[in-house]
Amino acid sequence: MGFYLWLKKASLVGAFFVPGIWLSAVQAQAFCSAPASLVQVQVQVARVVDGDTVRLSDGRSVRMIGLNAPEIGQKGRPDEPFAVAARQRLQALVQASGGRVGLVPGREAKDRYGRTLAHLYGADGRNLEAQLLADGLGFQVAVAPNVDLVTCQQAAEASARNAQKGLWRQSPVRTVAHVKRSGFAVISGQVRGIERNRGGIWIELQGSLVLRIAPDLAGHFDSRLLKNLQGETVEARGWVQDRARRGGIKTHQARWLLPLTDPGMLKVHR
Repeated sequence: MGFYLWLKKASLVGAFFVPGIWLSAVQAQAFCSAPASLVQVQVQVARVVDGDTVRLSDGRSVRMIGLNAPEIGQKGRPDEPFAVAARQRLQALVQASGGRVGLVPGREAKDRYGRTLAHLYGADGRNLEAQLLADGLGFQVAVAPNVDLVTCQQAAEASARNAQKGLWRQSPVRTVAHVKRSGFAVISGQVRGIERNRGGIWIELQGSLVLRIAPDLAGHFDSRLLKNLQGETVEARGWVQDRARRGGIKTHQARWLLPLTDPGMLKVHR
């Protein structure tokens, strides 16, 4: 993901709060109950890989929906902050459930790496993603079409943010100027311009970053809100891409691109 590699050197900006959705950690955890229309499949966990991925006894890797935990270091790279804590917390939750968890598959069943996409639940019925978010051990992410629990997961993250737990002890929100490489980021910036074309909706921020809403996802966003974003300060999250590494960019184009996959990934800072 790479976000934390440049996070340590970035200056802090003020935390961004959304009034009216702050819940206690207990409330947030309880809120993400399994949808009554979906059946949980009980599965045996063989190993917890990191804070958002487990390996099942049948060999499947499961990527938890709605949660992006810090990365465990690989190939000589150091662990990202709170990566070990996130893995240990997930291990404890799995152990408390006797090593068996409830699995509810996502609308999109697999990711591009072949991992199963699913929500996980403990023996007590609590959603594991929400518990990690409420502990401040991961970021809430929304990637359509797996967005059924976005609202309650946002509430879980909000409780950690309000209490300054884990990742939120110091605000991880960064300005556009501090984007130095690809990877997951939470970014705050002022909207300089908005453009619609065949490539979708492009929201350009002051600096050198543009947010893109793909044409097939545009219908999920509030068109009236987007129309009035000019001059507003927004907070966006997702995986930043370096357009300069994909064959170069024109002089008037922003170097950094952040695709928005759901309205939950964009908030107006008021």
